[in-house]
Amino acid sequence: MLRSKKAVLLLALVAVMCLVAEPAWADRLADAIAEAKPQGEPGYLGIPGGPQLNIIIGLVWAIWVGWIFSTVGAFGGIMAGVGHITIYGLGDYASSFGKGTHMNKVVTDSIRVSNQWLVGCSAALSSFNYYKAGRLVLPLGIALAIGSVAGSWLVPWLTAGKISLKSYLGYFGLFVLFLGCYLTYETTPRGQAGKKAAKEAATAFQNSVKKQQHGAEVDMAEMGVKVQKFTPTACEFTFFGVEFTFNPLIPVVGGFFIAAMASFLGVGGGFLLVPFLTSVAGLPMYLVAGTSAMAVFIGMVNSIASYMLLKQTPVAWGLIGAELVGIVIGSIIGPKTSKFIPDRVLKYIFIVLAVYVGVRYTSKGFLGYSLVPPF
Repeated sequence: MLRSKKAVLLLALVAVMCLVAEPAWADRLADAIAEAKPQGEPGYLGIPGGPQLNIIIGLVWAIWVGWIFSTVGAFGGIMAGVGHITIYGLGDYASSFGKGTHMNKVVTDSIRVSNQWLVGCSAALSSFNYYKAGRLVLPLGIALAIGSVAGSWLVPWLTAGKISLKSYLGYFGLFVLFLGCYLTYETTPRGQAGKKAAKEAATAFQNSVKKQQHGAEVDMAEMGVKVQKFTPTACEFTFFGVEFTFNPLIPVVGGFFIAAMASFLGVGGGFLLVPFLTSVAGLPMYLVAGTSAMAVFIGMVNSIASYMLLKQTPVAWGLIGAELVGIVIGSIIGPKTSKFIPDRVLKYIFIVLAVYVGVRYTSKGFLGYSLVPPF
């Protein structure tokens, strides 16, 4: 409890610093304003006539973002994107300047990196909480993180300032929709074949939670992840008495491509890591959230630095500060509630969100209008 209070106080301090700070990297933004010549009261990023953002809405939405990411290990960046693009209307605002304009691309990049600030914060807190609970596979997280470093630096360097809002929305939705369909397949009997260890571990974990609820003293952390062997080509660990094995070289390669794609989309990458960890590594969902969070955190640190230091991408610090407070609250609640949700239900939550978000943004990006209503 004391550590949780310290985390909230630390993020509150960061939020105050953000609230009084000016938008980052004014040169690129100034050039865009000079080209567009917008008129009106200063709004988002200090742009004349820009949207006036309510930070209370950002705080509340960020609580949801922190909770969903820390619960299923994914959708933090995607839900942050929904908030910035749709709820705040920054997507339509960027589009109003026309495809190919500097302002369109500056606001698009700002949305991308703002999403990553939120999910990076949630990932850091979630990693710590799941590690304490024995639900983080540290060697697997490290292997994914090693691969993610190169990918999360490369894509911002190649694409920042070159992607229009319309293209971004289309690709954003398409990848999410694909993964929702893939996870749907994995819930079928054929997709579940070969996942015996994951099902055994999930059942053992759920039984322990039930015993704890009925008053039995169960040391959940002690029965958590225990690494038995770790070499450059083989890692073995147990979780609630069930043994798992993987080759560390595979997640290194996977981490590179996942981080590259996540950095391009301006999200955390958890929605790519979840299928990877459940399918390739064969983990139960109870281990996925923490392990995904660790890899996402490393990728986010690199990607944010690349966008902001190499490509001078501006962000609205006042909004980010309020949202970080919400992220802390949601990220503390998530690990405490996820253990009471069945493994299959966690996967269905992922699927429903993936299909909804995927259809909405794929159609809006490629067709110009959304086939489904907003939240």
